[in-house]
Parts: sequence; structure tokens; C-alpha cells
Amino acid sequence: MSTPPARRLTAAVATSAALVLTLTACGGDGDGPGDGASGPSGGDGARAAATHIVATVMGDVKVANVPRRIVVLDTDALDSVVTLGATPVGATTVAADAPVSTYLPADRLKGVKPVGLIAAPNLEAIAALKPDLILSSKVRDEKNYAALSAIAPTVFTETTGPSWRQNFALHAEALGKKPESDRIAAAYDAHVARLTAALGGPEKAKKTKVGFVRFVEGADTRLYLNDTFVGSVFKDLGLGRPANQDRAGFSLDVSPEQIDKADADVLYHSTYGDPAKAKQTATTASPLWKNLTAVKKGHAFAVDDNLWMLGIGYTGAEKMLDTIEKTYVSAAR
Repeated sequence: MSTPPARRLTAAVATSAALVLTLTACGGDGDGPGDGASGPSGGDGARAAATHIVATVMGDVKVANVPRRIVVLDTDALDSVVTLGATPVGATTVAADAPVSTYLPADRLKGVKPVGLIAAPNLEAIAALKPDLILSSKVRDEKNYAALSAIAPTVFTETTGPSWRQNFALHAEALGKKPESDRIAAAYDAHVARLTAALGGPEKAKKTKVGFVRFVEGADTRLYLNDTFVGSVFKDLGLGRPANQDRAGFSLDVSPEQIDKADADVLYHSTYGDPAKAKQTATTASPLWKNLTAVKKGHAFAVDDNLWMLGIGYTGAEKMLDTIEKTYVSAAR
């Protein structure tokens, strides 16, 4: 999910700089285990020569042609790596003791070690895995870039969320998997075209106003705008948006008494946290909710928050398209 850019903290930078020396001293440049992967120093001369340059938001980065020990520090990078046929050795999670992912195939995540939380990675845990590639974004981990780069080649995108297709292309370039990425992108485009046709074609899709509501424990309810992962998938399908949500930005935050602002022809909604504490239970029982166009038509659908909010990549997007087909398209037939 997209978040506002992280603030630069002078103290954190100083801590990262000190940690660079510690991590380098504790073996971050050694060879990896018996799969032949190397640490950040590149291993033997032959492997060190087998590299390519990746242009990133932080500058050019020299990366092994076939990275084998990949650490991912956000859910979009995790989706990219798994979608491209690899399994990372380490990944951050959204909360302590949370699973790495609930929508990606479990057999593709076996052995993935947790390395802290998103935007708060455990640098020592990352170094212990002796990665040969680290993937994250500037918005999440700019303050850790120097320390991460001392461990292994580190490839950052600018941000996450609506730029997920460009981010995937950069991840694929870092992994040396451009041909595979082209096929995956083409398959997604074909799926979008089939679903748009099932929605009645581009003209009808554009006239259908589709909204997304997220009930959040500890915060106001969010109506998602265009500069989000969800918004980008709706845009790919050519779907219309309610006028108050058809604009740049992350979300329009509302109270339960303002839920009428969520009015749409089709409505998807998810809940983060406890439904009662997120005000989902009370809001969806209210007359305002029951009077929404989508609710009255039977076109309001609860969806998996983990998928729609964290599935930021081609595998996640494909599953979202499947959900739209199984819900609205089926209901409208």
C-alpha cells in the first residue's frame, strides 16, 4: 500500500552509518551457503564479473546477473520475486509474528526468514542471510540505504502502490528476468482485456462507478482515490469512479456519519483489524450504508484486505481481477 514518504531522520542516518562498520565486520562480505551464491563482495572472480548495472532512484547499482539470495523489504518486491519464479531468503512483515504473505502460494514461501517490519528492517538479520540482492523503495528505507548497501547490492524504487508495474520492471531487471517479465505483463494485459469485455466493453465499464472502502482500526474509514494500487487496477479496467474519488491522492477519509460519500454503482470494501474497532460492524448496519446504491443493488462486496491492500504486484492484481469477475460480473449477469 502506498504511504507518504518517510521523513529523513538525522539520528537514524548516523545510526545506519555506524551499523555499516559493524555489519561489514561481522561477515557480510562472505560467500553464501552451498548454492553458490555470493555475498556483497561478489565471491570469486568469475562470479564478480557476471554482473550488470541497474539504474535506480539512488544511482547505478552493480548486481549479479542471476541473484540467488534475495531479501525483500516490502510486499511489492515480494510479489515481484515470487511472480518471477524465485523465492527470497528473507522478507519483512507488516506486523510482528504476521505471515510473510497470505495470498502468495505457501509452497513458494517455504524457508523465507523474517527480517523485521516494513520500514523498520532488522539489519543484523538481513546481514546474517548473506544476500546478494536487496529490494526495497526509497519511501520505505531511504534512511537505511547506506547500511543495506554495505550488506549487498541494494535496488530501490521511488515508492510503491500505483507505480507497481514500473517497479516490477525494475525488479525483473535486477533479477535478470526481463523476458519473463514481458510475458507476465502481456498475460495481465490480456486478462484485463477479457474482463473489460465481460464488464460490457470499455464504454459500459467507464459508465460504471466503482469505489473502494477500507475500514481501519484506529483510524477513519478510507475511500481510496486514484493514486493507489486499487485505483490503478480500476484504471486498467477503464472503470468509472465516483466523482469525489476520481482524483489524484491516496484517500478521502470519512467518519461513519459520512459514509454516504462512498456511494457508487459497485463497491468493494475490506477491513483492517478488529471489525468492531474499525467501525465496520456499526457502519455496515447503519441506514446510511444500507441506502448506498451498490448496497441496495446487491453490488457491495467484502474482499480480502491482505490481498487488496498488500498484493501490490502482478500476482496480486491477477487475483483482484479474478475477484471482480466472480463478484460483480457474476452478479450482473
